[in-house]
Amino acid sequence: MEDESYTISNTSHLLGSVPAVITDEKSSTAHDVPYASMQTFPPANGVGRGQAYQTAGTPTASGQQSTSYWQVIFSVSSYTQYFNVDTDVVVNRLMSSLNPVGGDFFNKIDANPDLYGLIWISTTLVFVLALLGNLATYLTQKHADNTTSWSFDVSFVNTAAWSIYGYVIVVPLAYYFFLQYMGSNANIIRFWCMWGYSLTIFIMSSFLLLVPVGFLRWIIIILSGVASASFVALNLRSFIEGNDVSVAVIAAFFLQIALAVFIKVRFFG
Repeated sequence: MEDESYTISNTSHLLGSVPAVITDEKSSTAHDVPYASMQTFPPANGVGRGQAYQTAGTPTASGQQSTSYWQVIFSVSSYTQYFNVDTDVVVNRLMSSLNPVGGDFFNKIDANPDLYGLIWISTTLVFVLALLGNLATYLTQKHADNTTSWSFDVSFVNTAAWSIYGYVIVVPLAYYFFLQYMGSNANIIRFWCMWGYSLTIFIMSSFLLLVPVGFLRWIIIILSGVASASFVALNLRSFIEGNDVSVAVIAAFFLQIALAVFIKVRFFG
């Protein structure tokens, strides 16, 4: 800090004096590059732009360093950088996810991927599936038998939670490790961002699936699945362009289709 700096007089001409050792303190950190820490997960050691970093010459016990690292990992403030987006940015990315042939989603998020989709869109989908799934079951039974009474199936919440959260976390993570193994410069935050936003169309289609007509429900879910699958596959292909991993792109497409079919069968059967 400037107010704590010391003025060193030029005493090198005095007998017995020792020349001052000048160290270069211009070490680069993740904050020197905008959004540099956004590309890594978990967040790097050091929270916030104003927090000091330990230098190599600072005597610090290894136990203290380890404690500091785990404090960063389990601190909520460490993850605020992954939600550094405003309403306009989120709306723009939501609209982009509804355009399956765009193929430029990674260019839109650039160096500022977010986890809004991973957390909030998937959470919204969980509650939408649990609520509308029960309502769709009731409408179907009511259409067949007017004496049917309302009965909320709580298991829909558990099923929606483990299936949606599991899919949106595990699948991108698996692709991250696979592409790293294949030599591609994969980024887990970008993958979580893209797969999270790919669920947007399923929230919208869930309301249409309330129609108590079987073949219409299948048409709706297949169209939604194809749109979501195309969004994921085309963006993934543009991200790994130049690498011979076309099988991974095809697999991503059919995984999204499988998710759509699971939603239809389990919640809107």
